[in-house]
Amino acid sequence: MSVNSDLTDITARVISCRRCPRLVEYREEVARTKRRAFLGEEYWGRPVPGFGDPRARLLVLGLAPAAHGGNRTGRIFTGDRSGDWLFRAFFRAGLANQPVSIRAGDGLKLRGAYVTATVRCAPPENRPLPPEIANCRSYLEEEFDVLRPRAILALGGIGFQAALSLLAERGAPVPRPRPRFGHGAKVDFGAGFPALIGSYHPSQQNTQTGKLTEAMLDAAVALARDAAGL
Repeated sequence: MSVNSDLTDITARVISCRRCPRLVEYREEVARTKRRAFLGEEYWGRPVPGFGDPRARLLVLGLAPAAHGGNRTGRIFTGDRSGDWLFRAFFRAGLANQPVSIRAGDGLKLRGAYVTATVRCAPPENRPLPPEIANCRSYLEEEFDVLRPRAILALGGIGFQAALSLLAERGAPVPRPRPRFGHGAKVDFGAGFPALIGSYHPSQQNTQTGKLTEAMLDAAVALARDAAGL
């Protein structure tokens, strides 16, 4: 099978997933009740698959879809403030053809990058439970094995630890003591394994408080882009 068909197969299985009763109930309730600003829209209300260039050398790993972002639009990091920050940074780094991410089908295309999430359903209060993270793990493993990225950009500590565990299972020589997440943290595992780069998540909690600035996000994206050889 080709990379495109493999990713299409993963996408179909992600969309139909109902492994986590709490997340199924929450994502569907949000889709029914909606936010006032989006009352006229039909929400996606299902798990959100990965999105990007099937020839990607850079895998970007977030936490989970936003309740009124990806859970509404059906595309990861699309239609919310986090996505606004992320795709502007991608555009400045030459990884996207436009700086905006409003809805699926808005013309956004990624170059050399593929964006996915540790958990594919919007979780209450943006806090997935450990069993829910574990339930989604196989989808990330499959995407990793299909894409074979040269670098992983982890947005947030949960994504960083998920990527680190995955690489360890794939035989990467994880340093001791175990690397800790931090903005701009980079872990090199040697030949045959992708570098892992950490970045604060572009959530409003981080961007509105100044914990993450556009310059900081640009630096992390550039570090990951260069590690991927893009």
